[in-house]
This record gives sequence, structure tokens and C-alpha cells, in this order.
Amino acid sequence: MTSIGLDGDRSWVVISEGNEFLWPGHDVRKLSRGGRYDYGFLPPRLFEKVLAAFVAYSKAGRAKATKRD
Repeated sequence: MTSIGLDGDRSWVVISEGNEFLWPGHDVRKLSRGGRYDYGFLPPRLFEKVLAAFVAYSKAGRAKATKRD
């Protein structure tokens, strides 16, 4: 499994907010190997939990999106 490259400090995932931007955004760069936009890996179970929580907030009308363009 690949690490997402965070340091040892505590980190948070904000499940009630999402970012809207055109892909790729001005701050997203291709990796030098193979032209991919791969910046890390979330373990599938963690990703599924985050996604389910965000969907629940969204369906309840409690999620918000911030435009980042």
C-alpha cells in the first residue's frame, strides 16, 4: 500500500465541504513519470467512509461546495 505522504502530525478530513474546480486546476501539476495526476492513495475503506459521510451531508442539504477556480 502506498502512503499519502502526510507527516506524523494530526490531520482532518472535512466531510461537510467539497471543492469545485476545473480539472486540472492551476495548482495541480502532472507528475514527471507518465503524465499522471497521482498525489497519494487513500486506503479503500477510508475513502468509502469519507465518501459515504459526504454523500449523507449532501443528501441532508448540509454540505457546501467552494469554487476554487
